[in-house]
Amino acid sequence: MTAVPYDRLKRALDVLIGGTVLVLTIPIQLVVASLVRLRLGAPVFFRQERPGKDEEIFELVKFRTMLAPDPERGLVDDADRITRLGAMLRATSLDELPTLWNVVKGDMSLVGPRPLLVHYLERYSPTQRRRHEVRPGITGLAQVNGRNSLSWQDKFALDVEYVDRRSFALDLTILFATVTKVLRREGISDGESATMAEFMGDGRV
Repeated sequence: MTAVPYDRLKRALDVLIGGTVLVLTIPIQLVVASLVRLRLGAPVFFRQERPGKDEEIFELVKFRTMLAPDPERGLVDDADRITRLGAMLRATSLDELPTLWNVVKGDMSLVGPRPLLVHYLERYSPTQRRRHEVRPGITGLAQVNGRNSLSWQDKFALDVEYVDRRSFALDLTILFATVTKVLRREGISDGESATMAEFMGDGRV
């Protein structure tokens, strides 16, 4: 099956699988939400605009993992702001569970290039911009090949490779590999920051 016909099947699978997992994980999400509210306070959810397919902007929803910036308390960088609970949620990808709602709505797919920051759009090369030819995903080819331990250039190369090679078999492989990566807690950070250094464009990070 070629990529374009598969996109229609892919959307149906996103709704079926994403919706089922969303419902089945409601008890887990209620527990996580309670812990976030207790440890980090309100709001429970992290909401941020991200570019999706064809660079259309949508609101990404995740569980909050960081304290609000507070220079007086030394809470400036991600490494300072992330809490022990937040680190655990990221390591187990439990913070991503509310993002299943983005999948069901059609903002995202289960598999695809990760949605990044809106202000990165002006920094992409023409080839890197091709990552927006498909819906962004909760997991993707870059995530199972190093996640945040990859350089930006390697990550974008894998994103574009996914755009060109996307298929049911590839998505199934990525989903199974993702489960393995999460269980092993591999590639959560780039080794220098709590998340990933900012992409500056022109081959710089």
